[in-house]
Amino acid sequence: MKHAHKTLLSLAIAGVSFCSAAEETSQTNDCCKTQTQLETSKVSADFRSLDVQQIPSAVTVVNEQTILDRSADHLETVLSLAPNVNFASGSSRGRYFQIRGIGERSQFIDPVNPSVGLIIDGVDMTGLGGAATLFDIEQVEVLRGPQGTAFGANALAGAINIKSKQPTKETEGYVQGKIGNYNTFGLGSAISTSITDNAQARVAIHQLKSDGYMENVFLNRDDTNDFDELVARAQLSIQANDNNDINISLLKADIDNGYDAFSLDNTRTTYSDEPGNDTQLTQAGSISLTHKSLESADIFVQYAASDSDISYGYDEDWSYTGIHPDGYTSTDLYLRHYERQSLELRLTSKPSAKLFADSTSWVVGLYAQEKEETLDREYTWTGTFDSQLEQSSNAFYTELSSILSPTLTITYGVRAEQSSIQYTDSANVVGDLDETLWGGKITLDHMINPEHMAYASIARGYKAGGVNSDPDVSEENRTFDTEKNNTLELGLKSSTLGDSLQTRVSVFVTQRLDQQVKSSYSYQKPDNSFDFQDYLANAAEGRNSGLEIESNWQLTDNVNWKASVGYLKTEFIDYTYENSDGVQSKTGREQAHAPEWSYATSLDFKLGYGIRVVFESEGKEAFYFSDSHDETSESYVLYHAKAEYKVDNLTLSLDGRNLTDKDYATRGFGFGNDPRDGYSDTQHIQLGDPRLISLSARYAF
Repeated sequence: MKHAHKTLLSLAIAGVSFCSAAEETSQTNDCCKTQTQLETSKVSADFRSLDVQQIPSAVTVVNEQTILDRSADHLETVLSLAPNVNFASGSSRGRYFQIRGIGERSQFIDPVNPSVGLIIDGVDMTGLGGAATLFDIEQVEVLRGPQGTAFGANALAGAINIKSKQPTKETEGYVQGKIGNYNTFGLGSAISTSITDNAQARVAIHQLKSDGYMENVFLNRDDTNDFDELVARAQLSIQANDNNDINISLLKADIDNGYDAFSLDNTRTTYSDEPGNDTQLTQAGSISLTHKSLESADIFVQYAASDSDISYGYDEDWSYTGIHPDGYTSTDLYLRHYERQSLELRLTSKPSAKLFADSTSWVVGLYAQEKEETLDREYTWTGTFDSQLEQSSNAFYTELSSILSPTLTITYGVRAEQSSIQYTDSANVVGDLDETLWGGKITLDHMINPEHMAYASIARGYKAGGVNSDPDVSEENRTFDTEKNNTLELGLKSSTLGDSLQTRVSVFVTQRLDQQVKSSYSYQKPDNSFDFQDYLANAAEGRNSGLEIESNWQLTDNVNWKASVGYLKTEFIDYTYENSDGVQSKTGREQAHAPEWSYATSLDFKLGYGIRVVFESEGKEAFYFSDSHDETSESYVLYHAKAEYKVDNLTLSLDGRNLTDKDYATRGFGFGNDPRDGYSDTQHIQLGDPRLISLSARYAF
């Protein structure tokens, strides 16, 4: 696998270098010459909307067509298109994300501060990735590296921004349906129109159902790990007058999925007598006003709020009562309620208000957020446990961009944030944590010529500290502090061959300070026996570095080739913990869910007569499942294909994913859970999607 990745990387670099040289030496070279230009992709997550080729940072944009080509119903299906991005399941959907090896992999009893931000239409949905469905989505933007200025504590590793399709003045819409194996059925519709001369609306609704990809032989059912996802979106754009634009976004996600994903045999056959569930009911919305009458700046004000109920539970023994000689049986259920609201005020300078001899544009803003998270846990062996977390943050940020010369620009920004956490639970644990946090970025970008832009940046990200909930944790370790992330990044973005070839290359080195990891200590109980206690602590320093290459090449009017390659090197500089086998050192070991090599590539052919075919491949090197144990996945390569026929307003497509039906892991553990082998330590994995075949129809009007 590793050699295959290196070969692909060499071919990609060689191909780009060859065609760049060919363009310089021969204007008639048919191999590299084309009259077709690539479409531009604007990134909306930045303070100013810029083309992805103009932003001096590592960003991947996945557009609507790519989402359709992948038959993607959820964010997890398109994340592999961004280099050095991974996800963890341990749930019905992959809703825990890692960028450049940094990110969480699960959540159980303790509150979690995520390292990767998730924003859906201006609403902070970080940690609520079950709602990241992709029907009627304009694009997904993956920003890699710390986003301390724009997003603050939620973006230590980066951020994912999902933007719905916006209302149009002309009436348009479509109806889309899908059927597939595993009794998969999807149906949705979207319509956009003008309500008045100055107001437009768009409404979309989509239902997806599937039996899922597991068979429970004890219950004689094939739907214990099923999908039942209903999502509705609404967008309203109002041009109140020449100086005021109002945008309203509403989202309702009703996710009612089963959860029966782990098998004692590491297959798609389960034995659970009490299979679990993974549900999410979210209602969210945002309203924003852009005011443009001031001579100096545009004013942007946005209020966003969400309310989410999540139920996550599973059969802990993964089996039925009779399989255990002692009658052991256990279930674990986590019921969480989230309330969030935020208010942001931002001023963005106009050209007439530039500073320092009209050389410097600026942005300045205030941000306030309130969060509340409550938990009710129902566990067979400990009964009911409940906790409440209240978190508030108030931030000030500013960013300036100065033109140093016609080809050289420096951008520098900072964000200061006051974070406060109050935690209480039914075990009489109380935790309070107040922190002053800061992050920012300095970027220098140079237009080498109209085709090539180089940049260098230094960024600082941060993730707030938190509270350990276990009552046996010492007061010294009750709270843990902020994790910091310092990243140096160099990049080159190029548009060559008459804008038919776009390439983006970045290299980075990240220093992780006060890294939040699982630690443990031994203690003596009242009966003079010893036990071990797990807790989160600032116990480690890490180093992450790598290379990222993306290319989009319109080879001819009818052939397009996209490719991305990620190389990632991670290690712990200082990490030890204690368990029943004594003190364990992970110093020098790779970090979890951080494959050294990853890639994705596609070839898109337009064959004429409305026929189009797409061939795709993606792969990952093996990676560790956890920071605290050494179980690893296996390397894998997946192959996908699509055949499409379009006539007038009707599009029919046949989609195949994981065509070789490759088994691969999206989450893994190492412990004894099978009574048939005496509970010996064994690797247990959750499998990714098997071979999926579907037929889709889309009628646009």
